[in-house]
Amino acid sequence: MARPAAGQQLRPGPGPPLRLLLLLGVLLLRGGAAAAAAGAEPCQAPRQWEGRTVFYEHGSGRNTRAAVSYDGPNQRLRILEERKALIPCKKFFEYILLYKDAVMFQIEQVTKLCSKIALTEPWDPYDIPANSTYEDQYYIGGPGDEVMVQEWSDRKPARKLESWVGVYTVKDCYPVQETYTKNYSVTTSTRFFDIHPGIADPSVFTPPSTCQTAQLTRMREEC
Repeated sequence: MARPAAGQQLRPGPGPPLRLLLLLGVLLLRGGAAAAAAGAEPCQAPRQWEGRTVFYEHGSGRNTRAAVSYDGPNQRLRILEERKALIPCKKFFEYILLYKDAVMFQIEQVTKLCSKIALTEPWDPYDIPANSTYEDQYYIGGPGDEVMVQEWSDRKPARKLESWVGVYTVKDCYPVQETYTKNYSVTTSTRFFDIHPGIADPSVFTPPSTCQTAQLTRMREEC
């Protein structure tokens, strides 16, 4: 439709002018979205998926890109660091975390040397806890190429600041970003992308044979 010339009025039809109807429609849509967000409940994130992540440690300024397999029901996580560039004296590892067994395997990707390390942290699923606080709802991207997401946190009225913020898609509840803070500073943030549901090959959670004679100390990332 051609844009009306300056000063030209849109032709009114029967009833209210078209401009007024359009304005009311926009207001109703926005009001409905706001009302829906106000009564938002945490969505149920997929319990098994594979995708890619970028894990950023704010203290060191280090970004780690990885392919990830996530198995919520069995509390398993496999992280395969990605080689994006040739970095001198940099080792790349595969990590298999088995939380029900409280053990993590660290496998050097070239030599397959393996370390077996006790897991001391509890299982922390990629989801929105039921007692989370709704923070916001917005679009990522722009017109014609956008995804609606919701932002949740563990903030409570008695504590103004949060220690966890999670951003998840509204449609299928896929993780987009998770951020952790401690002592008023951001410690880590993880971005998620290229996610698809299910696990193509469950054997990725099985440590290689070299882990039968694993050492008990963590390997260094540098030469």
